[in-house]
Parts: sequence; structure tokens; C-alpha cells
Amino acid sequence: MTDQTDLTDQTDQTDLTDQADQTDLTDQADRAPRTGPLSDLLVVDLTRALAGPHATQMLGDLGARVVKVEAPGSGDDTRGWGPPFVGEPDARQSTYFLCTNRNKESIALDLKDAADKDVLVGLVERADVLVENFRTGVLERLGLGIEELMRRNPRLVVLSITGFGHDGPEGGRAGYDQIAQGEAGLMSLTGSGPDDPQRVGVPIADLLSGMYGAYGILAALHERDVTGRGQVVRTSLLASVVGVHAFQGTRWTVAGEVGRAQGNHHPSIAPYGLFRCRDGAVQIALGSEGLWRKFCAGFGLDPDTEGMATNGERVARREDVIALVEQAFADWDAEPLLARLAEVGVPAGKVRTLDEVYEWDQVASQGLLVDVEHPSLGALTLPGPPLRFFDAEGTEVTRRDHVAPPLLDQHADEIRAWVGGGGA
Repeated sequence: MTDQTDLTDQTDQTDLTDQADQTDLTDQADRAPRTGPLSDLLVVDLTRALAGPHATQMLGDLGARVVKVEAPGSGDDTRGWGPPFVGEPDARQSTYFLCTNRNKESIALDLKDAADKDVLVGLVERADVLVENFRTGVLERLGLGIEELMRRNPRLVVLSITGFGHDGPEGGRAGYDQIAQGEAGLMSLTGSGPDDPQRVGVPIADLLSGMYGAYGILAALHERDVTGRGQVVRTSLLASVVGVHAFQGTRWTVAGEVGRAQGNHHPSIAPYGLFRCRDGAVQIALGSEGLWRKFCAGFGLDPDTEGMATNGERVARREDVIALVEQAFADWDAEPLLARLAEVGVPAGKVRTLDEVYEWDQVASQGLLVDVEHPSLGALTLPGPPLRFFDAEGTEVTRRDHVAPPLLDQHADEIRAWVGGGGA
């Protein structure tokens, strides 16, 4: 979601500090050199909740130094989102916060305080990227509107994420993931049927906004290499969900059909979905006529059955196709059925619970789990980044040692000393 609160309610325009020196990012305290394609970048993260923090976590995963600026006392809203919480009562941590803040440093700044505001300005002047998801106008009230940011640092790339866009008739509207899922049409496509709208089981509008935002940042940084100047990248929860409507979008804009939820079966391909067997269910995806014929040969069916010879015919008779497939599966248990489907070359799979996913050897093999040492919780295993890098010889390149999500204000002394804002 986008942040609906300020870091402060300050409205007076405190004078800002002079331009700070462009200190080498690696020349600080006892910091180990960062690795990764973005290891030369500094990112100032003014975001809360999920959309913005997901974007900055993506940059941190790729080696950028990410400084997360939080409100004193409470910090990012997600620090209080739970249960579940883990750790001792006086130092408990939200698993929600842990999911989206690895590879970051934390400093708590009270922007009502002139010295703290100067620290933020010092960071801005050194930064390559600033990410914010405030309500429209908040930065201006803080004296850090886009014109001022660019005056202070003409090379700065700013990512701004809102709920429904920065302008337009509803541009100032508050944005929360589930509301955006509904307003952007996703819930109308998700559920057991047209009268059963359902939200996606993760905050997908937030996550997509973060992903699109990180993608936009990288494009702007590339252009900066040519022009020498930064720019503003804007996206929203609304834009990100509309941006992934895919065939459901053109189904309406081109064909004039309104897609509606229809459970676990594809609206344009059949058979493609979840099918019952003797002790449960399996999923199959027959995305070509060749696969249909392989499937039929493997289970003793006639691929040229009247009314089922082509995908278009099968989609028109979806219920009959479902009944035919489930009849073929009726005497099979799921595990041997999946083995048989693999044997005949039909894409298939099970529906795993999350504990099964994280215990799956294939997940571990793809680097999707990372081990970190948390300052109060000790050793943790976290879901990891979904990217891997290889050199021309096919050897995997290790991009960085991941760092646990920070405690609130954990890096304050180091950051303040670096920007000349006091502290150790």
C-alpha cells in the first residue's frame, strides 16, 4: 500500500543545509564492500508498508546501499503488523516487516527537528535514488518538493508511488492493496465464479507497484548515464494492476468481452486448470493441440471427439471437458497421476502449502532462501530474491551476502556521522 501518513505533520519551511561533499560510499566506518550491479548506488528510502519497501529491497538485493528513514518511536507501520511476531516481548519483531526490508540500514528522523531534517537533506544530496510513497503534496510541505530535490541534487532519480495516480479526478485518493485490487478489476477476475470476488492471497498490487517502480528506476538511471540528469518516475497501485491485465485487458478493449471470475479453469484454454482425482486434485495445462493429443493418448481418450477436437470447441464446452478429464482421473491417486502425466509429457503439478514450498528441494536449489543473522533474533531464514546471475562460462556469480532487516534506528550513529549531522 502507499503511505497515508507523513513522517511528521511539520508545515513550516526550515532552511536546508548547504550542499554536502560527495563522499565515496565505500569509505565509511568498518563497512564491508558491497557487491552487485548496483553497489555504487545510494538509495534513500522514505517509504512505509509494502509497495515502496519492496522496490527498495529489490535495489538492495542487487547491491545498492539502502538507507531507510523511519519515524521515531514506531518506525515503519509494518513493524506493528501482526501477529505473527517473533522474539522476546520487549524486542519482538513483525514477520511482515521482515519480509520486505532485508539489505537496508535504518535511521529514525523527526522531521520537525531541524538537525534531523538536515540529516535527511545530507542523504538526499549524496543519493542516486529517492523513493517515497507519501500522499501527494507531503514532500512540498516539508520543503522537499521535486524542484527543491532536483536543485539540491540534479542527478537524483525519484520514484513516487501513489494509490491511484498523482493526477486525474481521483489523484489524491488513499491507496491500500485490497481496495486497489477491487478498483482495478482484479477481484472481479478472481474467485470461484462471477458472484464470488476474491482478493489475491498476497498484496499483489503493492508488490507489482514495487516491481514496476524498481524497473522504472533502473531505466531512469540508464538515461542519466546519457544525459547526466535525474528525473521523476511515477507509478501507482492502480497502474500496476491494470498493467498486468494481459489477455483479460485486450479481451475487453479489442473483443468487447468482460472477463469474470470462473474459478480454477482458464477462460481461453481447455483443459487448463485444477482437476479432481481419487485422493485430491492435480493441475494440468494443455496449451497446445499437440499436448491435447499427448494427453488423450496417455489416458485412452479420443482427441477428435465431436465438439472437442480444437481448443475453441473445448472452451465452448468447458464443463463437458472437465467432466471428461475428471472421469479419466477418477481411479488415480495424485502422486502416481502426476508421474503418469510427466511420463506422457503433459505439464502438470500439485497445489502446495507454503510449508511444502519452503521445504521443496527445487526452491532451495534456485537460491530462494537466504540465511541472515538478525541483531536480536539471531539466525533467520528469509525468502530470497528471485534473480540469479551467471558469467559467460555459466558460473553463477554471487552478488552479495544478504543482511537481515534492521532494528529501528540501528544505523543512526554511523549515518549521522557520515552526513555531518551529529552522533558518533
